[in-house]
Amino acid sequence: MSAFPQELKLLDDGRLWIHWSDDVQLVYPVRMLRERSPDALTMEKARLEAAKPSTDLPILRPEEIAPLKITGMNPIGRYAYQIQFSDGHYSGIYTYEYLYSLGTPAD
Repeated sequence: MSAFPQELKLLDDGRLWIHWSDDVQLVYPVRMLRERSPDALTMEKARLEAAKPSTDLPILRPEEIAPLKITGMNPIGRYAYQIQFSDGHYSGIYTYEYLYSLGTPAD
C-alpha cells in the first residue's frame, strides 16, 4: 500500500472525505472512525463487549449522545494521522493503510 492522502475535507454531513494519491476518493463516517480507533483501550473494550452478552441498558455520558465530530487531525510522520474527536478521544494512530481500508467510495 503506497497511497497517501492528497486532500482531506469534512463534508457538510459530518463525514471525512479523503482524496488519495492513487486517485481514489473515500468517505468515512465519524462515528465509525471513533469506534474503530486503533488504540489499546478501544480495542480491549470492543473485545470485552463482544465476549459477554449484556441485558443491562448502558448509562451514557452527555458526550456519548452528542453528535460526534472530528476536532483535529495531526500528521504522524509520513505514515499516519492522529484523529481527535469531540468526545475527548485522541489516542488512536490511523496509519494510511488502515485509514484507506476503512473508507467507502465517495458518491
